Amino acid sequence: MIAFVSGAVAALAPDTAVIEVGGVGMTVQCTPNTLSTLRIGQPAKLHTSLVVREDSLTLYGFADDDERQVFELLQTASGVGPRLAQAMLAVHAPDALRRAVATGDEKALTAVPGIGKKGAQKLLLELKDRLGAPVGAPAVGAPVTQGWRDQLHAALIGLGYATREADEAVAAVTPQAEAAGGAPQVGQLLKAALQTLNRTR
Repeated sequence: MIAFVSGAVAALAPDTAVIEVGGVGMTVQCTPNTLSTLRIGQPAKLHTSLVVREDSLTLYGFADDDERQVFELLQTASGVGPRLAQAMLAVHAPDALRRAVATGDEKALTAVPGIGKKGAQKLLLELKDRLGAPVGAPAVGAPVTQGWRDQLHAALIGLGYATREADEAVAAVTPQAEAAGGAPQVGQLLKAALQTLNRTR
């Protein structure tokens, strides 16, 4: 089991980071939130979970150990593989998932791509006693929509784009984010933002 990787960030992509460990580049699957904390050439430490399949070894990386633990606990539910667990953490922080499960919030789970109403109901039943209680209280009065702007902007800067380019890309996807309602999915917005940047280059 690889508990964590530590080293310089060699490369960043929309859903992966390459961390140089002892002269070897290790590709790590990450959520947009985790990627937004990384900078090429800067040292980083990612808590990791190794998923072994017959034809692949995939390393998933997280900014902290709590996120890694929730990632592994989510997969104890039937029908939840690593990709869906990562998608859930891309949309919701660990505490937000704990709150959703504790309060039976179907809407929060159906906000995750790949989870429908029936799937959400099933997950709420299966995960009820597995994730534990929320650790922190939600921020009072914090604007929900502002978070995605900061996350998206930081992710684009981390991918090597200039501040002006990141600003323009965030502005370009703002209508899409506002159409998504209160909690737009940063992963989808990042892909849309990268498409707009590719068109302008």
